[in-house]
Amino acid sequence: MEEQNVAIPMPRIGDKAPSFKAVTTQGEINFPEQYAGNWVILFSHPADFTPVCTSEFMAFATLADEFEKYNCKLVGLSIDGLYSHIAWLRTIKEKIDYKGMKNVEVKFPLIEDISMNVAKKYGMVQPGESTTQAVRAVFVIDPQGMIRTILYYPLSLGRNFDELLRVVIALQTADAFKVATPADWRPGDDVIVPTAGSCGVAQERMESKAADVHCHDWFFCTKKLDKETITKTLTKK
Repeated sequence: MEEQNVAIPMPRIGDKAPSFKAVTTQGEINFPEQYAGNWVILFSHPADFTPVCTSEFMAFATLADEFEKYNCKLVGLSIDGLYSHIAWLRTIKEKIDYKGMKNVEVKFPLIEDISMNVAKKYGMVQPGESTTQAVRAVFVIDPQGMIRTILYYPLSLGRNFDELLRVVIALQTADAFKVATPADWRPGDDVIVPTAGSCGVAQERMESKAADVHCHDWFFCTKKLDKETITKTLTKK
């Protein structure tokens, strides 16, 4: 009897991040259990020794300390083997000079996933793009191990790493201050207060003279939240 392929449902926002153990360039990891208490960006790339992936790893490694400020760890993955990973990361450090980035050392773990076990658990292999390479998937996982954001990019499109950092800061800001963040929000911009849940609250907001709150209408109110307050709250030890 011919063996049937077992479909693995892709994880969704709000799901517990699928668990796995894996060999990486920084030793074996037990994910996400050993990262409990930290935010994590788990991301995949198509292949070692490819130009777009090289530019991405240099960008991530250069911004690693900035992510660390916000208690966010980085974990990479591709379907290549461990020795390929090691050779590629050595090449990046010793030979690649790109957009002012050089001597870049990648210190975060890069997962070996030749079996594709992890890539399949996270839906990183998209047959429409490739059956042998992972797409550029990004999973932002919170300190409780829950998936909070999912982003997918095709093989040809390099990611915007300023945006990934913005996502982490925005998620943490929403959690810490019980607000939402509007389109194109950056730390220091006004944030959105929760929508009024009753007619009385809606009326109070529209009639409020509070200097830091502005209601465009009863359902759309914003308030000021300065960058310094956000930074101090999110980066305090």
